[in-house]
Amino acid sequence: MTSPHQQWNNPLRSPADKRLPQIAGPSGMVIFGVTGDLARKKLLPAVYDLANRGLLPGGFTLVGYGRRDWSKADFEAYVRKAIDEGARTEFHENVWQRLAEGLEFVQGNFDDDAAFDRLAATCKRSDDERGTAGNWAYYLSVPPEFFAEVVHQLDRSGMAHEGENQWRRVIIEKPFGHDLESAKELNEVVGAVFDERSVFRIDHYLGKETVQNILALRFSNQMFEPVWNSHYIDHVQITMAEDIGLGGRASYYDGIGAARDVIQNHLIQLLALVAMEEPTSFSPGQLRAEKLKVLRATSAVGPFGKTTARGQYTAGWQGSKKVVGLREEEGFDPNSTTETFAACTLQIDSRRWAGVPFYLRTGKRLGRRVTEIALVFKRPPYQPFSQGQTDLLTNNAVVIRVQPDEGVLMRFGSKVPGPGMELRDVNMDFSYSEAFTEQSPEAYERLILDALLDESSLFPTNSEVERSWEILDPVLNYWADQGRPDDYAAGTWGPASAERMLSKDGRAWRRP
Repeated sequence: MTSPHQQWNNPLRSPADKRLPQIAGPSGMVIFGVTGDLARKKLLPAVYDLANRGLLPGGFTLVGYGRRDWSKADFEAYVRKAIDEGARTEFHENVWQRLAEGLEFVQGNFDDDAAFDRLAATCKRSDDERGTAGNWAYYLSVPPEFFAEVVHQLDRSGMAHEGENQWRRVIIEKPFGHDLESAKELNEVVGAVFDERSVFRIDHYLGKETVQNILALRFSNQMFEPVWNSHYIDHVQITMAEDIGLGGRASYYDGIGAARDVIQNHLIQLLALVAMEEPTSFSPGQLRAEKLKVLRATSAVGPFGKTTARGQYTAGWQGSKKVVGLREEEGFDPNSTTETFAACTLQIDSRRWAGVPFYLRTGKRLGRRVTEIALVFKRPPYQPFSQGQTDLLTNNAVVIRVQPDEGVLMRFGSKVPGPGMELRDVNMDFSYSEAFTEQSPEAYERLILDALLDESSLFPTNSEVERSWEILDPVLNYWADQGRPDDYAAGTWGPASAERMLSKDGRAWRRP
């Protein structure tokens, strides 16, 4: 008998063949918060792109749940507009018609028993008429304060209960708590209804092609593994910079801040992939085990007054445009102490990484939009070269560009052409857009499909989430007692304190 958690496979394909994506078996998905920005901009276009690539089953059903008084036709029009604005693949009318047949909308609040009973009836009707076979994924695209209520209603209405040869899964958006204590409380709430194997916590960065390529870069190339350690690497910088401000996002961002929003999930997960030991396979269990090992060896370096930095952007120039500071943005308290820039120093107590600092930074209204991981190597002794010949050289580096110019850059020294011996830095640059003709799938597209397939490698476990908070909480607690963040002008690369946290050790941040 087939396990309800075993993914459906094409009988003409070997399960071991991972070169092409698997096709989801009979299933449906309910999106709570379907009228929000995330669903409109990311989730609904991703569902269409999956259908267009032929990766969803013929009877796939998408049910939206929200407070608006919409008919099926109203919901179809809303989904169609979202697809027109956000889909990455070409629009095909026949694909849309098949998808639209499976669109349903249920009106209600999260505390509305009758509405959830109608939702359960809608899902049951789909099982009977469209062949979804009782297999449902529930996407919680809602703020964390509503998680408990939605999960309780799924339990009360019977929608969380699996029948024979059926599965039920819950997909949860970040932020998963605002500290360790709240994360544990959320895990307990969700775990009381769903088994851990049925909980998929979204970190959309893990769905990006370039993030997955970290594993390929490290473990399929012999040229990197021998030098991927403290003998050769001086330090590691992980940066996620954005050039946008926060106008209109006060309800979400104020009180959360840059560290909780980005470092706790995205950047610490990137650190785990860069620093983990080689797994015996890329199965979810093996991959998660190695990530958790390295996270358990990771801690924040003190004293935090010198090894961390936080800032808040003020008015300045973003390119040629004059922009206001955070405290003048719509919806923000003029006395807000929410940081829009955060940087910290982490260390990994292992043989491979002993003595190598990992510098993590993120911010809004910085010089440009970029996410990258830079492994900066130690300098060689330069013994054969005379004074002045190597003055223009900096440290060798391998830079993994996650976005927007996806690829890998290697920086090393080379002789300048001419009769003398003068050296300077040169770059060897690999670009995804130039090397491959295939368009990379959007991160949410990959993650939604993986959730339907029960492929959990790219989803952090509750242990990873809680450990990430354990790493970051000491820094957050220190900042809470320090008053206002430092100011930095919009369009720059953060406060002066961020420069000092590296310069005290003779290092400097990369300027991407």
